[in-house]
Amino acid sequence: MKVLTAAEMREVDRLTTERYGIPSLTLMENAGKSVAQIIQQRFPHLERRRIVILCGRGNNGGDGFVVARHLLEMGARPVVFLLAPPEEVHGDAAVNLMRWQGASGEVNVILNAGDWRSSKGPLASAEITVDALLGTGFRGPVEGLLQQVIQDVNRRGPGKFVVAVDIPSGLPADQGDVKGPAVVADYTVSFTAPKLGMFHGLAQQFTGRLLVRDIGSPAELIEEVGEGNLRWLEYGELASFGIPRRPLGHKGDYGHALIVSGSVGKSGAAVLASMAALRAGAGLVTLATPEPVLPIVAAHSPEIMTEPLPATKSGSISLRSLDNDRFEILLKGKRVLAIGPGLSTNDETQQVVHTLVGKRMLPTILDADALNAFDGIAGELKDARGQIAMTPHPGEMARLLGCLTGDVQSRRLEVAQSAAADWNAFVVLKGYQTIIAAPDGQAWVNSTGNPGMGTAGTGDVLTGILAGLTAQYGVNSWGKVLSFGVFLHGLAGDIAAAEFIEAPLIASDLIRAIPRAYQQFYSECDRG
Repeated sequence: MKVLTAAEMREVDRLTTERYGIPSLTLMENAGKSVAQIIQQRFPHLERRRIVILCGRGNNGGDGFVVARHLLEMGARPVVFLLAPPEEVHGDAAVNLMRWQGASGEVNVILNAGDWRSSKGPLASAEITVDALLGTGFRGPVEGLLQQVIQDVNRRGPGKFVVAVDIPSGLPADQGDVKGPAVVADYTVSFTAPKLGMFHGLAQQFTGRLLVRDIGSPAELIEEVGEGNLRWLEYGELASFGIPRRPLGHKGDYGHALIVSGSVGKSGAAVLASMAALRAGAGLVTLATPEPVLPIVAAHSPEIMTEPLPATKSGSISLRSLDNDRFEILLKGKRVLAIGPGLSTNDETQQVVHTLVGKRMLPTILDADALNAFDGIAGELKDARGQIAMTPHPGEMARLLGCLTGDVQSRRLEVAQSAAADWNAFVVLKGYQTIIAAPDGQAWVNSTGNPGMGTAGTGDVLTGILAGLTAQYGVNSWGKVLSFGVFLHGLAGDIAAAEFIEAPLIASDLIRAIPRAYQQFYSECDRG
């Protein structure tokens, strides 16, 4: 779905009511209920939880009153604060304030710093704080009483969580440049569509885990109203990949991927990338790897075809691999070339990488040591055909650009889009909410994945998945294909984490989870 500005979101809400007859009060009810349901899902035994809900005078506060009412019905006993005179709460928010008062009668009205100091005790002991102070209409910076409240929220200790309603209070909806204090949330539950400001600058430090919930606005309205080129990856966005395979299909129909990977001591990277390509659905996968590595790979994965390459003394790919047009012959019949996992930074091997990339013979995916070969000289990757995709993590991206990792992390979206345009290449900037940026300015933000995936080898798995999918679908809509791969990779990680929890997760768990990820994807997309 498209990512919206605050003005676009207001227009979607207006048209939802005017064109489709869904009252704004119903939208607010659905919004608050969805937040309460997420809290119930993630924090069991609500009756034992200490919950504080902070409400402002606007519609965001109205959402908060709905959250409180539904949590009460679920067995919780939330403490509700209103940071404004009740008579200044109007419209739908006022209706839901009265509904909350009718359900419990308890509202702690805070009008000044003195009121807050004498009443904020429950906040210090709260396990869950719901931030419903300021919504997408806010224009900063936050000052006065709300500034003090937000600062107190952010002082929470370990084991205490904040759930932001629609957007963290103080975070601008249209840009990520926070000019004053803003709530640092653990979860942000955004309604209808994510807001543009959540992806610019340092916004990710405030949003925590971003969840988007449908509250009743038709999907076509989001497409009609949104004018930007940034999209949020969800099942509907990728439903075209849920088409069944033809009954007469065979392995030749699903493409042949060539993966150049591995060195002595890093044979696991070659195995992970190759197996992931097969699990992603490629019809055939050939791994070109140094001769000493080949027996290890062949013994581990009989489904992978292998091509031995001459090795250096250190066990990496030698320049002799380029003799006698070896690669020109090897590339025949292949649909995609993936280079990088476990190659090492040996000088000879890096020269092989430069030569292969320079030939521009196939759509090419670059990862890991193949990217390291272009540190500081990324301009050499510029491809007139737009058939290079690179998958850097923030450190690799910084080295490509000759800057600091922090510079990349503080402007992830801007950096990825700028690099994609400069290099006329697809950039998959890995990390939380991986960004897929296309040369034409389009970009997608991933919604799947978890911190447990921050472990050795998961990037190799991603490279394999992207190669396997490119072998199947080609590059006519490569941005969408790459986005599907990133989404599927994260979904497999989420499924594996649900089975093992995050801390013990390893890369091969993701490969084992790919079939279940496909199964869940097809189910969500109503595959026939």
